[in-house]
Amino acid sequence: MKVIQVAYAFLFALIITSCQKSGATSSDPPPVITDSPYFAKGADISWVTQMEQAGNIFYNSSGVAMDCMQLMHSLGMNAIRLRVWVNPAGGWNGNADLVRKALRAKQLGFRIMIDFHYSDSWADPGKQTKPAAWANDDFPTLTSTVYAYTLSVLDTLKSAGIVPSWVQVGNETNDGMLWPDGKASVTMANFAALVNAGYNAVKAVNDSIKVIVHISNGFDNTLFRWIFDGLKANGAHWDIIGMSLYPTVSNWQSLNTSCLTNMNDMISRYHTPVMICEVGMPADQPTTCQSFLTDLINKTRSIPDHNGLGVFYWEPECYNNWQGYGLGAFDNTGKPTVAMNAFSN
Repeated sequence: MKVIQVAYAFLFALIITSCQKSGATSSDPPPVITDSPYFAKGADISWVTQMEQAGNIFYNSSGVAMDCMQLMHSLGMNAIRLRVWVNPAGGWNGNADLVRKALRAKQLGFRIMIDFHYSDSWADPGKQTKPAAWANDDFPTLTSTVYAYTLSVLDTLKSAGIVPSWVQVGNETNDGMLWPDGKASVTMANFAALVNAGYNAVKAVNDSIKVIVHISNGFDNTLFRWIFDGLKANGAHWDIIGMSLYPTVSNWQSLNTSCLTNMNDMISRYHTPVMICEVGMPADQPTTCQSFLTDLINKTRSIPDHNGLGVFYWEPECYNNWQGYGLGAFDNTGKPTVAMNAFSN
């Protein structure tokens, strides 16, 4: 995988962007920016192939049609996140679809994150459904299947010349994954064993790939301490703590501040770096979203010793209420809103 070389900024003058709701501004002191040359500014655009097949076209701000990934590159992004499902309906986000998208990202020099849901469809805090083919597995078999499946997907990517920079073992695993067997509130030990199965498979493919355990509500320190204290006590391994953050237009400032506090606590408590793997805000609030993103990117960059690794927007290319999702960052004509300007610096 080609790595985009981003200019190393030793001096960076931070402008605190005004919040457009009631003219409020952040009361936080300006963070000191010590940016890593490899700070990830990324997007999960896993829907792109499905959107393209449905006839959706993407345009730059001047109205010129562009390939979606090329457009993301032109907007200052240097990383792409792609989810993978086990046996999805229609094949979307399955292995073949994943490889097609990953090849396109690689050709443009993006670093790549692979997000394993370990499900046939969505896995999130409210549902962690086993793939149908794994439904009757006992726990030892389930653990070995997680290892074999993770290894197989990554080997397929490797055969295509793709070695991701990061791999998530599970998606928003606030209460574990592969329920009921891996439900953390029932048996943290089982959740830890499943995390290790994924971790060990990733490292068997390439030891340089960083493994992420991903939890939503990045502002919730109590939740993060519960999960990661439990994983640590049960011998789980990970390289990066991943977070999601989806604030409203009225609470983004307080949630960003709480998220920074949580990120710093995770680093000091577990001695591993952090990454914002998902963010979003209503597409019809682009100016406020730009303020939110600019502030969050700057806060993440401000973490000492380059332990804040990056920020990813979740499905920014969605427009016209695609799949009922309203938190993209494109307008109804298929052009990026000003929210995407936050990734240009």
